[in-house]
Amino acid sequence: MNTRPRPVRPPHFKHRATASRDAIVSLLDKTLRTAEITDRSVNGLQVEGAADISMVGLAVDACLEAYEKAHGLGCQMVVAHHGIIWEGIKSVTGPVYRQIAFLVKNGINLYASHLPLDLHPALGNNARIAKAIGLRDLRPFGNYKGGNIGFEGAFSRAVTLKAVSDAIKKLYGGPVSSLPFGPQKIRRAAVISGGGTACLPEAIEKKIDLFITGEPSHENHHLALEGKINVVYGGHYHTEKPGVMALGEFLSKKFGVETVFLDVPTLV
Repeated sequence: MNTRPRPVRPPHFKHRATASRDAIVSLLDKTLRTAEITDRSVNGLQVEGAADISMVGLAVDACLEAYEKAHGLGCQMVVAHHGIIWEGIKSVTGPVYRQIAFLVKNGINLYASHLPLDLHPALGNNARIAKAIGLRDLRPFGNYKGGNIGFEGAFSRAVTLKAVSDAIKKLYGGPVSSLPFGPQKIRRAAVISGGGTACLPEAIEKKIDLFITGEPSHENHHLALEGKINVVYGGHYHTEKPGVMALGEFLSKKFGVETVFLDVPTLV
């Protein structure tokens, strides 16, 4: 079976369109409000490569496997949710050196967007998950350093924990688990992708029926049990695919360049 990733071609695709690196970076920075959002990740262009871009690879994690796939497909840029620079680089050695060396040698740009992508109201991981499972009337949720990184909303009619869990598994794949400690009829839910377990107390305080996040936490068990709330874990990796995939569609429409999702799943 051929598992080669299939590029997303823009409408009326005839030949490879080309856009400048600077134009793509400028649009991403503006759209995602990169400079305005406080984050541990150094968001934006992390490694500079080719000046002209005809194909962009989208990845959850910046890693050699993703770069190798991107290079094999002819990408001049990788846009990743988790980049390689967090609070600055202290040394260019080991894995960081090998990643930068590969990118520079092959002229591949690396752009990272962590929290700016999580919280974007249209392209973000959390908004995409919330809308995909049918949540309406979305409002900001999940306070982190004075800002909200997730969304909460309501279903048009009550749903079950199993129905939501099955929907998330069908949409994004990966192992889905749950803590069935809340009401059987779920009307309100909150979503924070990836490692959002620290926001469970906020969901309990707001009397939300279901909290959806990515990565499981041992401490959540008793907290959810005593707080009488349902929790769904959709996997850190799998709940952070929607945003980067949406960015690929966005760039393809704006610039006409080809985009491809570089699927490199982790065990978390």
